[in-house]
Amino acid sequence: MKRLIYSPLMACLLIGATSQLDITQGLNNYSQMGLTSSILFPGLDQNTGVRVSQATQELNEKTALSLVWKLPQVQRKAREIERLSKRTIRVAAIVDGYPTPNEPYYKVQVFEKHPDENVTIYWFRVLKTNGVIEVLDLVNNQYISLEKWKPD
Repeated sequence: MKRLIYSPLMACLLIGATSQLDITQGLNNYSQMGLTSSILFPGLDQNTGVRVSQATQELNEKTALSLVWKLPQVQRKAREIERLSKRTIRVAAIVDGYPTPNEPYYKVQVFEKHPDENVTIYWFRVLKTNGVIEVLDLVNNQYISLEKWKPD
């Protein structure tokens, strides 16, 4: 009697498992051919009102430093200083402040490396949650957006 009950259950499980395997293999084959899910399932890419919660990934120190260093204004200034000094003065950047609950920013200093001292060129802050960069306006002693910033 037990055999009769288990047999249909096992059959259902095996059929379901192989059907699922066939579907996923089929989708993989389509994606390898360059076809997307929107071609296979029209309307899938449309907004259906379903919202999926995503974990926010915060920036780390290395990423914040890299974002600032890659700014065109920073690169241009670094090339200019190195060219004018005939490569005797280098430009570098360091993370000088870390996020706190009250100030969720990495503070990045861009400076000239002289043999006996470092001279600050710019101060930036990078928001740890989304990477928005602001620069310190030394005249008004406040951070401003990159769009408002007019270096030199």
